[in-house]
Amino acid sequence: MPYSNDRILLSNQRESQISRFRAWVMLLVPLAAILFQVYVPLFFQFLGFLEMPLLVVVYFALMRRSPISGLAVGALVGLAQDSLSKNPLGMFGIVKTLVGYFAASVGLRLDVDHALLRFLLAFFFYVFHQFFYWVMARALLGQQQLVFEWQKALALGALNAIVAVALFHFLDRLRESV
Repeated sequence: MPYSNDRILLSNQRESQISRFRAWVMLLVPLAAILFQVYVPLFFQFLGFLEMPLLVVVYFALMRRSPISGLAVGALVGLAQDSLSKNPLGMFGIVKTLVGYFAASVGLRLDVDHALLRFLLAFFFYVFHQFFYWVMARALLGQQQLVFEWQKALALGALNAIVAVALFHFLDRLRESV
């Protein structure tokens, strides 16, 4: 799949066609990301910074270009991640639902095949995810002692964005040709 040369904004409806994926891709890729998130850091602690379910939600929401699809993917992946983690049920579900919605809304307006734009969006949505999770933990769970570490969030956002560019390129190969 060639990347667009110089345009970032979509100019007509034809260019904003949604990407299609086979059913097994839509099931196995998020499942693999969730299992990666839960089990890989147990054996390789240095990979604990990767937020693979978030990156998968961002990718599918951007490529499907449908806020409803973004909501659904974010909610399902977030709730599945909640069920396998030690966090209260619904925290990741709420945050990833919002990320999915906003990512899909951005995908409607921008040509998201640019590697630089993908990097920036992955970075932004990682920081947004971390910040909104912090807000939810303080508001809903009453964890007032939590402090949001901006420098850590920005550094980990950049690392996740680097991984996201490579992951998105790999996932592009799983798209169906229309």
